[in-house]
Amino acid sequence: MKTIKYELADEYFGKVAILTFDEPDSPVNTMCLQWQDDLSEAAAQVLRDKEHIKGVILASAKSTFFAGADLKAVMRLTPADAPRAYAEVERVKKNFRTLETLGVPVVSCLNGTALGGGWEVALVGHHRVAVDDNKTQFGLPEVTLGLLPGASGVTKMTRHLGLMGAQPYLVEGKTFGPREALELGLVHELVSEASELRGKALAWIAAHPSVQHPWDAKDYKIPGGTAASPKIAAALSVAPAMLKKQTRGLYPAPEAILACMVEGTLVDLETAFRIESRYLAKLMTGVNAKAMINTFFFNMNAIKSGQSRPKGIGRYKPAKVGLLGAGMMGAGIAYAQASKGIATVLRDVSQDKADAGKAYSAKITQPRVDKGRMSLQDQAALLSRITATEQVADLAGCELIIEAVFERRDLKAKVTQEAEPLLAPGGFFASNTSTLPISGLATASTRPEKFIGIHFFSPVDKMKLVEIICGKATDDETVARAFDYVQAIGKIPIVVNDSRGFFTSRVFGTFVMEGAAMLGEGIPAAAIENAGIQAGMPVGPLAVLDETALSLSVHVLDQTRTDFSAEGKTYMATPGELLVERMVKEFKRPGRAAGGGFYDYPADKADKSARKSLWPELKTLFEKADVAWDINALKDRLLYRQAVETARCLSEGVLTTVHDANIGSIFGIGFPAWTGGAMQFIYGMGIDSFINRSDELAAQFGPGFVLTSAVKDAIRQHQPTY
Repeated sequence: MKTIKYELADEYFGKVAILTFDEPDSPVNTMCLQWQDDLSEAAAQVLRDKEHIKGVILASAKSTFFAGADLKAVMRLTPADAPRAYAEVERVKKNFRTLETLGVPVVSCLNGTALGGGWEVALVGHHRVAVDDNKTQFGLPEVTLGLLPGASGVTKMTRHLGLMGAQPYLVEGKTFGPREALELGLVHELVSEASELRGKALAWIAAHPSVQHPWDAKDYKIPGGTAASPKIAAALSVAPAMLKKQTRGLYPAPEAILACMVEGTLVDLETAFRIESRYLAKLMTGVNAKAMINTFFFNMNAIKSGQSRPKGIGRYKPAKVGLLGAGMMGAGIAYAQASKGIATVLRDVSQDKADAGKAYSAKITQPRVDKGRMSLQDQAALLSRITATEQVADLAGCELIIEAVFERRDLKAKVTQEAEPLLAPGGFFASNTSTLPISGLATASTRPEKFIGIHFFSPVDKMKLVEIICGKATDDETVARAFDYVQAIGKIPIVVNDSRGFFTSRVFGTFVMEGAAMLGEGIPAAAIENAGIQAGMPVGPLAVLDETALSLSVHVLDQTRTDFSAEGKTYMATPGELLVERMVKEFKRPGRAAGGGFYDYPADKADKSARKSLWPELKTLFEKADVAWDINALKDRLLYRQAVETARCLSEGVLTTVHDANIGSIFGIGFPAWTGGAMQFIYGMGIDSFINRSDELAAQFGPGFVLTSAVKDAIRQHQPTY
């Protein structure tokens, strides 16, 4: 066997079969095809040795116990492979059952993390012993990849915890550590060191010569009852509707898991296993699972491993970072840094403003203190790392200074020239601009090679993405240091090249302006907003424009016109931009913060029952009764427009990788996660189908949907293979 070492050990009470998982040339153990073959051979060997063995131990030679399925193999599946996928998972479960039903004790020795299929392997053991390490994770997060735990995970967790108790761990994919596992009864013993696992396992085997899983006992009852139990049935009657509300019907995995759980409680164990396998085979060979595996596993790991980071440059974490501007953005960055142990200087034009920025960190940590999740000492330590000041001189010695002032070139140039000389030797300067080209801002710097864009998203404490923008002169060391800084504060970095709006703001702009253009065409505002939500965006385009401020969009438009004029060009505003400009300049509707935009907002902000509502005048001013529209076409326009612009960014070199495109689009601008991101949306649709539909939309709705030959080539060249 290549992935499993089989050992028959002589102990004082008899022989023990030890199966040690050790996949060659891999840092982790996976359910690859070779492992499946080896498991069949190992199970057969255990059967042959049955008369001689007193127990079985499942162990790992890796630093973790078991990682789960071979996801590259899943990516290669097609719908035609569903019967084969079903047969493979059934074979795995058959081998699991062979080990479980020998009549001798089986112990899982969990030396580290066991997720997905790894936790299903762990559940084979009648007794589970784990190392007490808070870095270890257990659980079944398959739902986050568009899959379900079909190698017995749904059935066993439901029978362990009951229908209601198991839902967070199956439908939501909640993971847990060794101590929570012990409290749940999913792990039975904890040890402090991996070296203690074998001794504990042998002692338990010696003390329990004949065992079985609870559900194999004749008098077993599922905790809380089956789906037919009156109390459970009442709760389950609303569960599908609540789940549909959360998923909007765009994510098949949670619904499949819930159905599998419910159906499985109404039948015997073997039938429940088959139900599980059928649901899994369908998901594994579907489009959604591929999209989510591609992005949330492979693309995310590409970023975490630094594939977008310049090579050959040592890792870095700044000890002291300065921030210019203590508004919402600067205050949020200050909290993010201080929470990760970085000394922070938060500077604004007055001490009052700087203090208010620091107070933001106290405000967002206080609920955790109140709930006992954070000690007063830890809160005080965090706040002590933030120096709020109006004195520029306090920035002296910062290894990085980030300006987060208003989007005006002259203001950004002024603060750059004022603060940059105070950088520590070898330090670098960054702008938090969301739209202004970095190369232009770098002209205010005496060292443009040490000037870079670090674009945070608001609110910083909740938004995971940070967009790193390389100016024309930015050197590799500065890019690498910016990348390391972003990871050091617990955020997800993507790296893009300079252009107007970079990647995220540029693509985000197409979403909101397409929505505004639809309104200008006479389509009802409510239909536009619903189309965005039904497509999977967090909110509709008009609501987003209100939140970010229509006046800011007009400011960006004015700045763009000025920039084009300075270059001897004329900027042709899009229909959406012109409508937003009218909303601000003609109808005096600048956005939520200034009282209202596309929506009216309740006067009493404390009244939680009051809701915003679309401004009634939109119907009078823009809606046209004779305009025909189709909700599916509206959804296509909102998604395709963003995907086309993303492909253009890839073609132009603003983006250089598909993983930055997918992760950036989901975590930065809320592109629907069910698609796997803006580029994966294209590949999931099929390149030819996407091009054909884009051509149809271009013919109807204009140049925003046009794909040039260069863009089509870029789409094909960057298509991932597995």
